[in-house]
Amino acid sequence: MSAEFKKIAFIGLGLIASSMAHALRRTENPPRILGYARSEETRARVREIGFCDEVFDTAEDCVKDADLVVLCTPVGVVASVVKSISPFLKKGAVLSDVGSTKQSVIDGVVSFLPDHVDFVPAHPLAGTENSGPDAGFAELFENRWCILTPLPETSKEAVKAVQKMWESLGAKLSVMDAAHHDLVLAVTSHVPHLIAYTMVGVADNLSRVTESEVIEYSAAGFRDFTRIAASDPTMWRDVFLSNKEATIDILGRFTQELDELKNAIKNDDGEKLFDYFTHTRQIRREILEVGQDVDLPNFGRSNVEKK
Repeated sequence: MSAEFKKIAFIGLGLIASSMAHALRRTENPPRILGYARSEETRARVREIGFCDEVFDTAEDCVKDADLVVLCTPVGVVASVVKSISPFLKKGAVLSDVGSTKQSVIDGVVSFLPDHVDFVPAHPLAGTENSGPDAGFAELFENRWCILTPLPETSKEAVKAVQKMWESLGAKLSVMDAAHHDLVLAVTSHVPHLIAYTMVGVADNLSRVTESEVIEYSAAGFRDFTRIAASDPTMWRDVFLSNKEATIDILGRFTQELDELKNAIKNDDGEKLFDYFTHTRQIRREILEVGQDVDLPNFGRSNVEKK
């Protein structure tokens, strides 16, 4: 990795932090990795796993000597964490995060950010339905995008250093403003998750009537929904509440599209359905072409996204 960050502190030690730590340990000049988690049980487990060089019992102690502090907490508590640690951040340190929404995070951080610290918000577009310190693996970020949404006053040197760090983990980098990020992610991640939660909820209600047939006879489409819907509930609760406007906007557009398809089915409009499905199939092919998924059967995939 780049030489800018000799000590990196992680606040929150779940999937993303543990994966970053495992990947950083593989770099040419690995930094010293410091960690803190709110749960004593999690801290004990991380000490057992050993992906941190040192685990602290307080966030304040964890960040004191860090060149880079990465907030890996749910977005709903980022502001309170920054308020707590800000007096302990050393001069010249860089603060970053991995939250799935950016504008709310920025709004919550800036009022507590010391003048001597640069904030480089980040969002790695990588994850699994699993959570906790045991869920991490070094390959999680390989060929995945990480989006940076720096503030206008953020130094170019800090942005470059964070970019180099992510590139050392195998990620591809993009820079955009926070509002645009939140709209894009509402389309590509947030609303799809909400739809998955809804579909699994509907099926669960139906399964109670049909003596669990929905569960036992699940086809591939429903299985994919359940994988998404198994994601961390605290994280996704905070995502939807912190990206409310963009989520509601895209949900409105989704409802319009769904009504059009409903009417096409009702009116036996096969041409409309065929054209629509042909277009969406092409989008899938384009995702494969840029390497954001592999063209393998649902249950025949390699363990590229698992430990």
